[in-house]
Amino acid sequence: MADVFQVAAYFLNKANSDDAGDLISNLKLQKLVYYAQGFALAIFDSPLFNNAIEAWQHGPVITELYHRFKTFGSGAIDTPDEFDAESLSPEEQGLLDEVYDVYGQFSAWKLRNMTHDEPPWTEAYRTGGYVNEQTMTDYFKTQLN
Repeated sequence: MADVFQVAAYFLNKANSDDAGDLISNLKLQKLVYYAQGFALAIFDSPLFNNAIEAWQHGPVITELYHRFKTFGSGAIDTPDEFDAESLSPEEQGLLDEVYDVYGQFSAWKLRNMTHDEPPWTEAYRTGGYVNEQTMTDYFKTQLN
């Protein structure tokens, strides 16, 4: 199983190595990691990482990840030094590449708005709690081609 910080580092390294020089804020990173977890549940029938996902005002958030990068505010997060690509399996890296290729093109606010239209976040936000893993699994299975 992957570590949520290595998943985040994978996205940050990918974005910062792109020719376009895409920048990732904490808000955008949270959404990319959320989508990675959702598709891991749908494809592999198991979570990518163990951290809980909370339903915050601006969408799904992994609290530990938020606190790690909150000093960047709404600005771009620097590429972390501690990234170890070998900590992720080839299957996990393939999943993260797919998620980034599809969702990395969108702005943080577009991703935020997208999550607000999806049952995993809307149900959790309504009850003021955590995003349910089974709800994520069920929803993301409907998003597979």
